Amino acid sequence: MERGGFRGRGRGYGVAGGRGRGRGRDGQRHHQQQPQEQQGRGSNQGRSRGPVSPIQGGVQQGHAHVVPSPGGRTSWGAGPSFAQVLSRETQISSSPANVVSGPVVPAMASLKISERVLPSSSSSSPQTKQILPVKRPDNGGTHAIKKLNLRANHFAVKFDPKKIIWHYDVDVKPKVAPGNGHPVKLSKSDLYLIRRQMSLDIQVPLEMTAYDGKKSIFSAVVLPTGNFTVQLSESSYLVTLKLVSELRLSQLNDYLSGKVLLAPRNILQGMDLVMKESMNSFSHGFHPIEFHRGDDLGHGIIASREPKHSLKLTSQVAFCLDYLVLPVRKSVLVIEYLGEQIDGFHIDKFGSFKDKVESELTGLRVCKTHLDTNRKYLIAGLTSKDAQNISFPIGDQQVRLVDYFKEKYKKDIVYKNIPCLELGKKNGSHCVPMELCVLAEGQKYPKELLDRDAAKKLKNISLALPEVREKTICNMVRARDGPCCGEVVQNFGMEVSMNMTKVAGRVLSPPELNVGAPAGRKMKIKVDNEKCHWNLVRKCVFEGKQIDRWAVLDFSSAKPNQPFIQKLTNRCNNLGIRMGEPLHYQMARMDYLNDKDFLQEMLEHIQRLSYERGKGRLQFLLCVMSKQHPGYNFLKFISETKVGVMTQCCLSAGANEAKDQYLANLALKINAKLGGLNVEIIEPLLHFKGEGHVMFVGADVNHPGFKNSTSPSIAAVVASMSWPVPNRYAAKIRPQDPRSEKIQDFGEMCLELIDSYVTLNKVKPAKIMIFRDGVSETQFDMVLNEELVGVKGAFQAMNYFPTITVIVAQKRHHTRFFLETKEDGGSSGNVPPGTVIDSTVVDPSGFHFHLFSQYGSIGTSKSTQYQVLWDEHRFSSDHIQQLIHSMCFTFALCTKPVYLIPPVYYADLAAYRGRLYQDALDRKSQASSRRSSSSSSLPASPSQPSAAAFNKSSYRVHPDLENSMFFI
Repeated sequence: MERGGFRGRGRGYGVAGGRGRGRGRDGQRHHQQQPQEQQGRGSNQGRSRGPVSPIQGGVQQGHAHVVPSPGGRTSWGAGPSFAQVLSRETQISSSPANVVSGPVVPAMASLKISERVLPSSSSSSPQTKQILPVKRPDNGGTHAIKKLNLRANHFAVKFDPKKIIWHYDVDVKPKVAPGNGHPVKLSKSDLYLIRRQMSLDIQVPLEMTAYDGKKSIFSAVVLPTGNFTVQLSESSYLVTLKLVSELRLSQLNDYLSGKVLLAPRNILQGMDLVMKESMNSFSHGFHPIEFHRGDDLGHGIIASREPKHSLKLTSQVAFCLDYLVLPVRKSVLVIEYLGEQIDGFHIDKFGSFKDKVESELTGLRVCKTHLDTNRKYLIAGLTSKDAQNISFPIGDQQVRLVDYFKEKYKKDIVYKNIPCLELGKKNGSHCVPMELCVLAEGQKYPKELLDRDAAKKLKNISLALPEVREKTICNMVRARDGPCCGEVVQNFGMEVSMNMTKVAGRVLSPPELNVGAPAGRKMKIKVDNEKCHWNLVRKCVFEGKQIDRWAVLDFSSAKPNQPFIQKLTNRCNNLGIRMGEPLHYQMARMDYLNDKDFLQEMLEHIQRLSYERGKGRLQFLLCVMSKQHPGYNFLKFISETKVGVMTQCCLSAGANEAKDQYLANLALKINAKLGGLNVEIIEPLLHFKGEGHVMFVGADVNHPGFKNSTSPSIAAVVASMSWPVPNRYAAKIRPQDPRSEKIQDFGEMCLELIDSYVTLNKVKPAKIMIFRDGVSETQFDMVLNEELVGVKGAFQAMNYFPTITVIVAQKRHHTRFFLETKEDGGSSGNVPPGTVIDSTVVDPSGFHFHLFSQYGSIGTSKSTQYQVLWDEHRFSSDHIQQLIHSMCFTFALCTKPVYLIPPVYYADLAAYRGRLYQDALDRKSQASSRRSSSSSSLPASPSQPSAAAFNKSSYRVHPDLENSMFFI
């Protein structure tokens, strides 16, 4: 549902509740759900989804002293590529011929995409005109109302520049091919056991090597190459080792000292794997598995602090360490786990619980207690026979399983009258009594299956205060089996500091804001110094809409809730949103939400009544629900794509209480959806004064759940539709290939948004700011050389040449900052809002910074990372940092700044709306399949995607809503 009440985005709950921010289906947010402690969000602010809850310029660049044009290092005239600069760096002299005397500003209209040479596999090729991310145009920002001393969870890594790391390709195959001819996929557990045996058989020393569990081994010494046979238990494997490259750490030293421009990512990859190998040298990870009594969530589940770590190439090589709190199954005997997990379970009544037991255990991994090995085995199911009735041939005799374990392992099987576990494959010959199996450590338990008490307890554990999180991280690093200890790291000539990195922070000033006042006047509003909040007590929204035609569809009760309607109407009018009485109040049952045809008829009927009684289209429909319901997806899909009715949903619990803050939150959403403005920045956005219209674009992709291989990914692009106050947005939603992060119709979607802008403003924007969400550093090349090229190509085809800046916003990183002086953080102890960090822990070769734009009242605040990839507007560090910080105050749904620039925030909401549409299409298709199968002898095939899965027209918003903020 519309996760309203300004809730946390899966990382912070408070007075208003919240919902996870994964990208799954069925109204759930799965995949990358970040734990609540990670955002430090305010208690009543965050992603708004569901029923409303109560609550630049030319500067010298690189060693070639090349002055870039607007944009980046590219074939579009924005200076040479890194490869071109690098190829010349040894030829640089003081000769004037080697220095560009002034900025190179290309005539963008004369450039053609066809002139761009596509990237080749060799970045050093002088013919390759591949676009590379821009460099910072200065030494960082200087603007500040206050300076802070911070610590970052980056631990400096010293290395020996004389060392060489040898990179080998490793290929492992069974010597005896399977009878079906299909290649065998070995488990990670088997591969690690084979590697351990390799250390004995072919001199691949464990303490001198690091293995990624797949195809790569990095070694501190030269290894033998060729084909080798490794014997493991009763199986033989053919291992092939090939030398890939020699990685000289002196090259990394040259990069850090500024002698070369291109970062040696392959060396960093090898060193990163060495760090992980050191952590994995102990069977249970690098920190002791010590669970406190308070970590027990009940039902065999505990809260586990899972480390998240990586090497960062900043002003130094740094080891970044953080942790997540996740629910995992206890590593206990299987029978003990069943007793905790299944209510009422008793071993003497196993028969009545067999189905539940098999359902719970299938797919989990276990270790055998009677063997001295850490090998893990997959549970395929339960045997059809009890342990006492299972026998198998050995030679020419049939041996009972219980006798076999007694004779070979000296184990008397106690529970003979229950099934055994089948390991590996169902109906295979690998059967082991349950009492001899223990659950492997670290097996995650789905959060959505936790009961209410366990979920609440997990959230409380996750919401670690800054000082608690900092202490936990430091303890992990300093642990006896931490990254600072062990032979592996030392043998590679590496040493990790035990102290966090000190870094300087600057606090930016909040923008001056206007809201409305009585009699249509403007009022400058005071922003709280500590939290940057403001309130609307005795104030109005900046621009309230006139609401004459609206209706109520009440799914929650048997009689109209007139007090709530009257209070909502009064609150809207007090806020300057002129709202009359509803034209129609209709009661409905909750189960109507499951009937898409009846639901559509009902919405169309209400729309007709609006034309009859109000002489115009319904402005919005207020839908009151007694609880969250899967039919909400049908409601949104039908109203927004079929009928063209704007809906606003809320839960009856909040409606019945009708608290003032709840009503205000609801009013803000309604006003924004109808095109009103809730707040205005007084000063025009820096850097864009009097220079034509500017459009702010946000882009994101929502992927289906982890195990869903049939549903498409959903791309969304939003764009501002107003200037100089960029508060109104429109969205375009498209399905695309599953798991594809590249926005495949980016150019086409941008052109449609440009058309909408022209319709509303009678002019095309001269400047475009694109903010891209959801991509990692490894995908920057895709953003620049595929998405940006596609957008420019689409514009060029229309003879349209706006200037463009591309910035990536990254939320899913693990860099954390802590105050050296706690008093600087106010009551929460968190880094204050407005803090920017653009030195020491940022990419020295890029235009990169961290920004805290919101106040964190719970947990530990987390910054958003911004990376400028392409810039044709000649931003300085100060200008772009202040612009983004100011924009965070313009989010429509709350009276405080948000942690993420609004175009990206809205793009995520729009992509999630597309996921709801897909869910509605899937449910519709499944219902049709059931009806079809009931009249056919052939069974339905639920694994097949729906016919409409990639039909773009199914996601097209009704023309009456396409230029509105229906998605918030």
